[in-house]
Amino acid sequence: MEPLSESFSIDLRRLTVLRELQRRGSLARTAQALHLTPSAVSQQIAALAREAGVPLTQRKGRGVRLTGQARVLLAHADLIAAQLERARADLAAYGDGGRGSVTIGCFSSAILGLLPEALTALRERLPHVRVDVVEAEPPDLFTALDGGEVDVAVAVDFAATPPYADRRYHRIDLCTDVLDIAVPSGHRLADGDRVDLRELATEPWIVGDARSCCGAVARSVCAAAGFTPDIRHAVNDWGALAALVEAGQGVALIPRLVHPLYAHRRIALLTTRGTPPSRNVFAAVRTGAEGDPVLAAVRNQLSVSARELTTPAPA
Repeated sequence: MEPLSESFSIDLRRLTVLRELQRRGSLARTAQALHLTPSAVSQQIAALAREAGVPLTQRKGRGVRLTGQARVLLAHADLIAAQLERARADLAAYGDGGRGSVTIGCFSSAILGLLPEALTALRERLPHVRVDVVEAEPPDLFTALDGGEVDVAVAVDFAATPPYADRRYHRIDLCTDVLDIAVPSGHRLADGDRVDLRELATEPWIVGDARSCCGAVARSVCAAAGFTPDIRHAVNDWGALAALVEAGQGVALIPRLVHPLYAHRRIALLTTRGTPPSRNVFAAVRTGAEGDPVLAAVRNQLSVSARELTTPAPA
């Protein structure tokens, strides 16, 4: 590589590609996430390496891995991105902050249980702000947040979510969503109140896809209880999951955020003994954007709605 010149400069769009490569771990997955070809991703990384004057990737089998110089550059990229977001927030704050548009990326059960009340309140609070909603989960949700396609991400902590201390994002915790056990109304445990999760170890299970937040959390909960669930049906839609439980096809873990969907179903909802399994729901914006008055209003309303959200124990 050529030594750094005095007129050192880099293309911020190429930094975005490098950040995504760090997240995805391969050129192919990075290309898929950014809607590019692997060749285009490789060319962007090569061009960035020429601009920076340092190698950014090394061969690792058939793939690549980031060099130490790439990780140094990414640390600065995070600071650069945060400062640009602060500039954007300062410009927005220069006006009254009462106009614009916001896109919220959110997972399905929060769209069902959290967003309706929050969106109603926001329409009254910010009548001139357009709020759009996109259903998405990590890692795609945070790729969209990085790329500006989403302004506020509402997500659950699980393996595909960025670490809590990731400085690329400013986040606030919204609520703890408890998971209960759904069994058919005629099930042997249906008349009980609390149950040990291991009592269902031999039952057929209905669980979401392993890459989804609910599927991943359900598998983790069962593993923590000491068993691997016998998954007969892989279903991500909560209505379909309820129908399968009602039809006696298995048992499932369901979040209290979506309990109203099950009011008319012939199923029993049971709590687990001891500390119930749960998942942490949070909202995140790009670091530096927390000062934007419109985004601040949206995050505050999400927090208020989450606090007011009632999650009663199963009846």
